[in-house]
Amino acid sequence: MESPEAKTLGVGMVGYAFMGAAHSQGWRTVGRVFDLPARPVMSAICGRDADAVRRAADRHGWAAAETDWRSMIARDDVQLVDVCTPGDSHAEIAIAALEAGKHVLCEKPLANSVTEAQAMVEAARRARERGQVAMVGFNYRRAPAIAYARRMVERGRLGVLRHVRVTYLQDWIVDPEFPLVWRLRREYAGSGALGDLGSHIVDLAQYLAGERLIGVSALTETFIRERPLPAGAVAGLGGSGAGGAARGPVTVDDAALFTGRFGSGAVASFEASRFAAGRKNSLRIELNGDHGSLAFDLERLNELSFHDHTEPAADSGFRRILVTEPEHPYLDAWWPPGHALGYEHTFVHQARDMVLAVAEGTGPEPSFEDGLQVQRVLAAVEESAEKNCVYTPVPV
Repeated sequence: MESPEAKTLGVGMVGYAFMGAAHSQGWRTVGRVFDLPARPVMSAICGRDADAVRRAADRHGWAAAETDWRSMIARDDVQLVDVCTPGDSHAEIAIAALEAGKHVLCEKPLANSVTEAQAMVEAARRARERGQVAMVGFNYRRAPAIAYARRMVERGRLGVLRHVRVTYLQDWIVDPEFPLVWRLRREYAGSGALGDLGSHIVDLAQYLAGERLIGVSALTETFIRERPLPAGAVAGLGGSGAGGAARGPVTVDDAALFTGRFGSGAVASFEASRFAAGRKNSLRIELNGDHGSLAFDLERLNELSFHDHTEPAADSGFRRILVTEPEHPYLDAWWPPGHALGYEHTFVHQARDMVLAVAEGTGPEPSFEDGLQVQRVLAAVEESAEKNCVYTPVPV
């Protein structure tokens, strides 16, 4: 039983839709699974629609509902602010929270521009001197199989890395009559498939490789350039929605394809598309080295495929590693071996790592600096695409 003196960490979250629900699941569950130095308390959730945010608070277990994020940040029972809004408000909310003395978790991509991301990094650096921590929410790092893949690379199981290839494919806007939601408007989203999906795969490629991209060559395309304006609420990522008679321009990319080079000389290829019919949330990454290869598929997220190239050819080949053992990352707190985890658990693990960083006063990963570096890669991709695939260095 928890002692009366046990520390608590009051969490306030801005945003209550898809990512808000996912983050809520993480905060609601983490203290029941992991032994933590502080117990997260879901103090308040914030959104502009008073009725909708109150319903979200009741559904997901938040103690209070707010309609002004400034008021939520000012609450004495909020020590950590979780930002789950569209990208156009990340910088303003996160910087204000850091300046108010709060810890911050911010959804990816960190911002809509390099300039905004740089301002967030500077605010996080100042806050770090006061003992605050800031983390960007690339949740796929928290899949146990991905975390274990990183460990295998660090231990040299692949040898010298030669090639990384990553794809992230969805199909929820294939229908040309799907309405013009905020994710299809640059002023809110910053970019389209590039920022939404491409940010994930850039982060994963760099995280698993253990090094950064130094340059890219890219092309992007918008296939449907005009869509009906929403006639009502459009929930989640669906293949259809409510569109009215009026139409508006799509101002983001529908697909982005690019190649990249790491500082070591290893090469990479990336594909991000929301026009891959039949692909709902298909993310796959493969790394090839001179000693072996390693692959992960989100649709089989408890598994890795590994080929040991040092074995005799007559006996070698890809084999499955089932990542459900207590020795694997995060899994000592869950079920017996072979009992699989799912998408939602990445957010539980994200919440765990954030609480530990707050308690220990250590810089969490991925940091705002990591988020800025991803933003620089995305900006280089857009610059290259505008110049007809010209190779574009990623600024340091």
